[in-house]
This record gives sequence, structure tokens and C-alpha cells, in this order.
Amino acid sequence: MSDLAGFWVVAAAFTTVTAYATVPTPLYPLYQAADDFPVPVVTFIFAAFAVGVVFSLFLIGHISDWAGRRRMAVIAVLVSALAAIVFLVWSAVPGLIVARFVDGVSVGALSAAATAHLAELRARARPGESPVLAASVAGAANLGGLALGPLVGGLFAEFAPDPLELPHALFLVLFVVAALVLRHVPETVDTSARRPAYRPQRLALPSTSGAVFAAASTGAAASFALFALFTSLAPTFLHDTFHVSDHLVDGATVFAVFGAAALSQLLLVRVPQRTQLLIAMACFAGGLVSIAAGALIPVLALFILGGIVAGAAAGIMFRSAIAAAGALAAPDRRGETLALLFLIAYGGLVAPVLLVGLTVSSAGETTVLLVFSAAVLIATLGAGVAMRRHAVH
Repeated sequence: MSDLAGFWVVAAAFTTVTAYATVPTPLYPLYQAADDFPVPVVTFIFAAFAVGVVFSLFLIGHISDWAGRRRMAVIAVLVSALAAIVFLVWSAVPGLIVARFVDGVSVGALSAAATAHLAELRARARPGESPVLAASVAGAANLGGLALGPLVGGLFAEFAPDPLELPHALFLVLFVVAALVLRHVPETVDTSARRPAYRPQRLALPSTSGAVFAAASTGAAASFALFALFTSLAPTFLHDTFHVSDHLVDGATVFAVFGAAALSQLLLVRVPQRTQLLIAMACFAGGLVSIAAGALIPVLALFILGGIVAGAAAGIMFRSAIAAAGALAAPDRRGETLALLFLIAYGGLVAPVLLVGLTVSSAGETTVLLVFSAAVLIATLGAGVAMRRHAVH
């Protein structure tokens, strides 16, 4: 297989794995109805995925540097296949938690390996080409897949005869095929070299400008908290608050939020960083107010519009946070600094949504959503202001 063909195979496999990560989102109400578990359990199921990602990023994600990109990609895809098998054979709550954790491990293991593999394959296939294209394809595979998954899940939930089985069976087949094809993709790492002693991913806090890094990591975590809300509890809010019975609407709503995040990154790629942050803060303010107002009145269109606008802001804020952290880090420790940022960001997937799930039964969904929106707004505005002070004009 040529480097160019391998590039697109890796991109397709990456998209498939990230899409499967969000396929269960519109299926959660069906699992709730089948097993009769309360809303907080949904947040624990979702948190298991985030914990799996963090676990994998810290312990596994970096070893493709010496174990090989292709090998790690094949392993990660097969781990996703294992998650699909667990979903199929063990649909009780413990099984859902295990399946989501295993799927998180797959996403964490593949994210770093596939991103590096794409850059290296493209550089070999098109020497002298700007690395922007490879980075853009990696970003599209990541956020684009996360956006596509809920739409696929929503279609199965609304129209398939066995919505809790067929999507997992389909992706199981796709993963097996992807693993077989990936075995023929060119390797870009010299795996014959002496392997270093294993160690977990090192983390590094910038020696200077710690306040700016704190702002960047806060913005990243708050952005991921917004994504977490929509990938875990949005279908429940849609059903309970807005009385939506169409599962396709569940999936389309989450698709729109992630799609807006991906699109905003592409549209503003050439806009100065300070301007991007200003746009992100304005969109966060407008989007979160719209989400809260839509839930309070309630008006479904206002809620969804707010999610789209806030999703666009989250995409901009997260990319700006990566740029800020990368600029602060010493060149020889940039990977370690970015690893710390990613771990903090994924913490935003776990802690806030768990707090929402634990308090929603006692405080009420609308009240919790209002508090959540206010907290995310304060965090992102503070982070945006601090990052703008040090951003390039």
C-alpha cells in the first residue's frame, strides 16, 4: 500500500473509532427504559468513557513512538471491537460502564498514534507540503467522527428494529475490516530500534507563565464540559424538558454541536488568535444564555441554537488553548506540556457532568442546567480574557 493510500485508510479508521465513541448518546434513553435506571447513572456510564480516555492517554497513548504507529492503530481498533462485543452481550448497567471504559481506552490509544501517523504518512507522500492539511484531516477525523456518531445512533434508534444491537454489530464488522486493512498501511516508525524502558506519559507545567497555562487549561476543560453535557445528558433533557420522543432529534442535536465545533475551527483558521478568542467569548456568552433560556421557557429551538453557538465557541476555545499551551512550553517538553493540558481537558469531561448527574435528581434538571451554564460561562470568559493578553495580535 502506498503512503498516500495509507494516509486515507488511517483517517477512515480514526473517524470510525471516534464516531463509535458517540453512537450510544441517543441510545441512553432506550437503555434507561430497558433497565429502569435513574439519570445519574447515565453520567456514570459516560464518565467511564472519559476515565478510559484519560487512563489510555497517560499510560498507552505515547508508546506508538517506539512500538509503531500501525501496531497501535490495529490494537486500538480491536479494542473498539471488544467494546462493541461487550455492548452486545452485556447490556445491563455494569456492562455499559465496562463497554464505555474499554471504548475510552481505544480512543485515547488511537488519538495520538493516528494523529502522528497521518502527519508522517502525508510528509512521505507529499514532501515539502505544509503540515496543515494532515493536521486538518486529523482534526476532522476526531471532531467530525464525534459529530457523526450521534447522528448514526439516532438513525438506528428511530428506524432500526433492534437499536440496542444493530449499531454495535455494524461497527464490530467495520472494526474487524479496518484492522485487517490497517495491517497493510506503511509503518513510519523504526520498530527495530532498541526499545526504551516503559514509563507513563510525562507531564510538564511550563516553568514560566503558569497563570496563562492555567487559563488555557481552564478554557479547554470548560469546552470539554460543554461537550460532555451534550453527549451524556442532552437526550434526557430533550425527553424530559421538551418532551421530544424522536431519537433522531437527540442524535442530530449532538451532531450539530460537534459539527459547529469542527466547522468553526476550519472557518477561522487564518483569523488572528486574539480575534478568535474574542469571537469564542461572545459565542459562549450568547450560546449559554440561549441554552439556559431555552430550558427555562422552555423553547426547543432556542436550546438547540444555543448548543450550536456554544459548540462553535468550544471548538475555537479548545484550539486556542492548545496553541497557547504549545507556545508556552519549552521545545523539548512541548509534548509533555500538551499531555498535561489534554488530561486537564478530559477532566472537564468527568467532574462537571458527574456533579450535574448527582444533583439533577434533587435540584431539578432546569436549575442544574442554569448553574452549569453560569459556571461554564464564568470559566470561559475568565480563560479567554487571560489568554487574549498573551496571544499574538
